[in-house]
Amino acid sequence: MTIRRLTRSRTNGTIAGVCAGLANYYGVDVVLVRLLFVILSIAGAIIGGVIVYLAAWIIMPEGDDQPAVADKRVLRRSTTDKWMAGICGGMAEYFQVDAALVRLVWVIGSIFCGAIIGGVLVYALAWIIIPRSPDTIISTPVQATTM
Repeated sequence: MTIRRLTRSRTNGTIAGVCAGLANYYGVDVVLVRLLFVILSIAGAIIGGVIVYLAAWIIMPEGDDQPAVADKRVLRRSTTDKWMAGICGGMAEYFQVDAALVRLVWVIGSIFCGAIIGGVLVYALAWIIIPRSPDTIISTPVQATTM
């Protein structure tokens, strides 16, 4: 039985590969891990998030970047279900649930946590962090032929 190891990514990391290593270990998209890290850092205090990231950087060894799970789902902003920037639509497509449910959870979470400003800030950061989904329809101009 092979034991999976939690390691930092050498090639897919933005700063030190911590989020990419966690994403590889759990078999999820690295953008989702980065977004969760930002949300938890803002909710817990930004300094605490930086300290946790630095500790993970020191504790996690550098890996060889072999994928643990062959899950090909990627978190992207939706271009088809785009109410505001496509964040919730993209998350709904990733988790394969209704986008209205994701929007409702986002709003309720922001209100009940008493951090409406934090919810708006996290949404704006998600807009920056989550890449836009590539357009599925590529239009090419049709040239008229003359006879």
